[in-house]
Amino acid sequence: MPATGAEAARPTGAEPAHVAEAGPAHVAVFEANRPRLFGLAYRLLGTASEAEDAVQDAYLRWDAADRAAIRTPAAWLTKVVTNLCLNQLTSARARRECYVGPWLPEPVLTDLGSGSLGPLETAEQRESVSMALLTLMERLTPSERAVFVLREAFAYSHRDVAEILGVQEPHARQLHRRARQRLGEPEPRRRFPVDGAQRTRIVQRFFAATLDGDIAGLERLLAEDVVAWADGGGEVTAARRPITGREKVLRYLLGLARRPEAAFVVGAVAEVNGGPAVVLTVGEGGPLVSVVVPEVVDGRIVAVRTVAAPGKLAFAATQLA
Repeated sequence: MPATGAEAARPTGAEPAHVAEAGPAHVAVFEANRPRLFGLAYRLLGTASEAEDAVQDAYLRWDAADRAAIRTPAAWLTKVVTNLCLNQLTSARARRECYVGPWLPEPVLTDLGSGSLGPLETAEQRESVSMALLTLMERLTPSERAVFVLREAFAYSHRDVAEILGVQEPHARQLHRRARQRLGEPEPRRRFPVDGAQRTRIVQRFFAATLDGDIAGLERLLAEDVVAWADGGGEVTAARRPITGREKVLRYLLGLARRPEAAFVVGAVAEVNGGPAVVLTVGEGGPLVSVVVPEVVDGRIVAVRTVAAPGKLAFAATQLA
């Protein structure tokens, strides 16, 4: 009899289901699913380190499971990772309420050919890992976030989402509807422009103008209502409140560029979370000190998100090594 429901479901870009076998073969099955599982966990948690922990925990459960009774490993693993992340999100929400300054997701480099976040071939797939959307998803409850990610990023049906979460299908639909409403307030969700090359050019011009102290250039690039966030996690010096408005953000950026330590920092534009960003290191190939992610809409920068907390840069640092 063919598998049905979530057991048979497989999102676009997922590895094909395999028949579980004893011995080393079961490790190969898990490794074939690892990129998709990490991409799922990262979208749910917003932190690469915790996503890695969730995937490793899933492996331990897979290793100890009665694999002969699992007809579709990919679906079984998806359910395990989702529920592990739901448990983690509940405690994470409490920690983030006490976080020093703005909380931003951990950056992940996506131009290294590793496919660590799964396929990023379409605008929708790139949006699903963008700093903008991951930050916005902090508005959601854990269940709303899980439903939204499974449905929007991995194309699961409402029926399969309900099976994964252990709820009735009408409830899954209600959670999805509520998540979309929350993400649509107070303004509609912004999507990436079609022209990715244009976004990259804008970020390059933004970086050059900041370094050169080009006030006129920055004024042309920044939207009037641009907002800047900085996540130092209380570990490094960073603005603890959002900075709003073109003039204030402009002064903030130029002030950062004039700091004495800026003379030793080297920057390069790279793809981070599916879009262009500025990666800053101490000297060429030195320690990673921050990742600056501008959000570009209609040719203007509407937001600047800077991650400088050392703990949040650890994963990206290992990618650069």
